[in-house]
Amino acid sequence: MLLFPFLHLLALLFVPLTAFAAGHGFAPGQEEKVKRFFNKNGGSTSKHTNNWAVLVCTSRYWFNYRHMSNALGMYRTVKRLGIPDSNIILMLADDVSCNARNKFPGSVFANPDRALDLYGENIEVDYRGYEVTVENFIRVLTGRMDPSVPRSKRLLTDEHSNVFVFMTGHGGNEFLKFQDNEEISAHDLADAFEQMYQKKRYNELFFMTDTCQAVTLHSKIYSPNILAVGSAQLGQNSYSHSNDDDIGVAVIDGFTHHTLQFMEGVNKTSQHSMKDFFESMDPEKIKSNPGVRSDLFGRPLEDALITDFFGGVAQVEVVERVGGEYDEEVEVVEKKARKETPGVSAREVEVVDDHGSDGWKKVRMWGVVGVLVSLCCWSTL
Repeated sequence: MLLFPFLHLLALLFVPLTAFAAGHGFAPGQEEKVKRFFNKNGGSTSKHTNNWAVLVCTSRYWFNYRHMSNALGMYRTVKRLGIPDSNIILMLADDVSCNARNKFPGSVFANPDRALDLYGENIEVDYRGYEVTVENFIRVLTGRMDPSVPRSKRLLTDEHSNVFVFMTGHGGNEFLKFQDNEEISAHDLADAFEQMYQKKRYNELFFMTDTCQAVTLHSKIYSPNILAVGSAQLGQNSYSHSNDDDIGVAVIDGFTHHTLQFMEGVNKTSQHSMKDFFESMDPEKIKSNPGVRSDLFGRPLEDALITDFFGGVAQVEVVERVGGEYDEEVEVVEKKARKETPGVSAREVEVVDDHGSDGWKKVRMWGVVGVLVSLCCWSTL
């Protein structure tokens, strides 16, 4: 006697669920059309899902104004191309914007015309002053942090992260000075990158340095999937580019100036490759010979887009509507890049299904009706 209402309940639930599921198939050819739309301008061969940047100015004192401009110029560029502040670690050994000698308090400029304030109002400095040390820099890269260190000061990368590391300051043959107080060597850098590789903290890494004899800093690297460029060869100096008579010092270095000048022609959808970037470097303008190391990099340079390291990631998820149709409106949403590290975001473009929730409402409604009918049948027995 109890079997009839139970079977009746199952039938009422099964029919609408089956109809709902059948109506959620992809329309013929629709999925392929969406993929072609997002790949119509080419595309990167990189398999990364999120981007991070570590930007370091290692110099103190007013006369090193240009080194802070170098780091802030890179900071502005990666933000413009889509890497959010949550994915940028900015380390400034000094704050020239608040220096008593600064004729323009609260501002940092990279050109004598002072058309663009690199400091501005929307800047997040994660390590400043005496926090910028060799130890803290290596801890950022390797993730060996004290539990008390806040998330904003951590490099929360994984094996799907592309990481851009930029360093500027005073250096020499296989070393870079931190605040005229200590040095980091090429061996230290190589071992830190190897720890990152062993701990699966990057997919690919791009290492850029603007300092004297910069290429020597990447000479000892031995970990895979690392691309490196330095502003000057062994025995060469890295020279400043522009002087501002009102500020009284050089405001930017030549290598960084020409890099930023090239980047102004790049946007989030640009197909410029790293090969294009390296070929744009003119030793006569930079006044030194930049050096590239690509033997450890796993892809041809023409296949690696600049935005693979300087830009954010746009992932596409297509959500179908009932009946195989699709919504035309596209909503840009911020989603968590990794479940194990809440708060790390990657930009994702999603086709929003406004009617999928209606389908589930119908399923729930029929389920309630089935339960009520079954209870009525039960009560009459």
